Amino acid sequence: MRMRHLFCRSSVALVFTFMTLFLSPAHAQGPSPTGAEGVAPQVEDGVVRELLRKIQEQQKSLDEAQKSIDEKQKSIDQQQKNLAALIGNLQRLLDGGTATNAPIVGQPPDASATTANAALNTQATADSANAPVTPASLVASLLNDDRYRDGMVIYETREHAKVPFLLKFNVNTQVRYLNTLDSKGTFADHLGVVSEVNTRNDITVNRSMFILGGYIFDKRLRYSVTVWTSAGAASIVVAGNIGWQFNKALTLTGGYTGVPGSRSLVNTFPFFTGSDRSMADNFFRPGFTQGVWASGEPVKGLNYLAFLGNGLNTKNISATKIDTHLAVSGSVWWEPLGPYGPPGKDRNMYDDYFASKKVRIRIGTAFTRSREDRFSNLEQSNPDNTSLYNSDGVLTFSTGAFAPGVTLNLATYTMWAADWGIKWNGLAVNGQYFARLLNDFVADGPLPLKSTFDQGGELSASYFAKPKKLMPYILGSWVIGQFGNSYEYGAGTKWFPVRTDRFWLTTELLRVNKSPYSGAFTPYTVGLNGWVPMLQAFLAF
Repeated sequence: MRMRHLFCRSSVALVFTFMTLFLSPAHAQGPSPTGAEGVAPQVEDGVVRELLRKIQEQQKSLDEAQKSIDEKQKSIDQQQKNLAALIGNLQRLLDGGTATNAPIVGQPPDASATTANAALNTQATADSANAPVTPASLVASLLNDDRYRDGMVIYETREHAKVPFLLKFNVNTQVRYLNTLDSKGTFADHLGVVSEVNTRNDITVNRSMFILGGYIFDKRLRYSVTVWTSAGAASIVVAGNIGWQFNKALTLTGGYTGVPGSRSLVNTFPFFTGSDRSMADNFFRPGFTQGVWASGEPVKGLNYLAFLGNGLNTKNISATKIDTHLAVSGSVWWEPLGPYGPPGKDRNMYDDYFASKKVRIRIGTAFTRSREDRFSNLEQSNPDNTSLYNSDGVLTFSTGAFAPGVTLNLATYTMWAADWGIKWNGLAVNGQYFARLLNDFVADGPLPLKSTFDQGGELSASYFAKPKKLMPYILGSWVIGQFGNSYEYGAGTKWFPVRTDRFWLTTELLRVNKSPYSGAFTPYTVGLNGWVPMLQAFLAF
């Protein structure tokens, strides 16, 4: 109204000015000498018509401006109503009541979280749009259970946002009770040296890790940040990855990951049959390091992962100690009858939780080669490189592992693995074979041999006696080594108390004979020989 009032005043002033300039001089002159008295009135009519046209144009502009103001005022009024409704809902929630599911302006009552997020992201242009962004859309987004998509979606931009962004949160937490008190107290290596067995009876947060990941700037530009901890090992690792997904056949990534020399290190954790990786798998497999890798599915059912990195296991090794030799590793697996597992984090799980009546099989192989250094001075009897064990349970790079008083400083690790699996209607059977060669030894004294060769395998079978609820299983693994043989067998049950494969409780009983491996976040210690009961809870979302 203020704008209209100012316009009227200016228009009246404009009319008065033109009338003064043109009409007054015409009347003051009187008749013209030529007798053309009608000339002045014609000029006055033209000026008035032009003035009237301009006033009409200004009136039209004023009407359009007033219409825009009315629309914006209507939008403001609606936002105030929605804000009042939001405050009322929040107050009811605080008072212990239930928030009403009031429809949001511009959206149907059952609008999805994606639509709500899109509405929030248009707030910057709300003044120029007829559909306003409402505070109630935030509540709709937070209360919508579609936020869980193989992890909790903390934030995601709308489909055509100027800067695409996704932030997703994942957690893996393992709480375990372990008892190895039944084991014998000592063991002897192949040289007759007797050592003590480290027995355990404890409850630990065995692993706890959270991952923040997604994409930024472009949906092909992937990132993740992982914090990995093990209370049992008193260890913590903070790692990051950056990747670019060209297509389904090729994704290039750089950062921190498992060396893909075993099936259990290729997007499988923690979906094993038993409570953890088998004894044989832990003995043969490589570990975790930094590097670059390519992965994808170039042909339907055929997957690969090719890796180049710093070594077999540099998790606790500083960059100043890592040698100049790079590790090469790769894994290929084929699923000719369809995906072995559903899309997502549990894609390569061993069990058949979803119990499809269609038979699915998996055939895979892996190869790894690395020139390994002990990462510590020869005067230090216990090496920093703890990724390699001899088959009698002695660290390969420890002083006296091959001969009294002699320390191995360099060795070449070559390992080949082949795995297979079959699933049908809740039944799953999986197996893997390992073969490892250590050679090209460099030591500070004479050694009785130039190389060692060890081989072994693992086998597991599980069946959902009650679909998606109760799964008994059996398992076993063995190592046939240069300096001795080892084996284990056991059985257990998994119980899924809620209808998801991301949370389960496990009871397990193992019989271990002469474990050749030790790992604080595994059930195994070197020389372990006896019954091992375990209870475990695992949350992996």
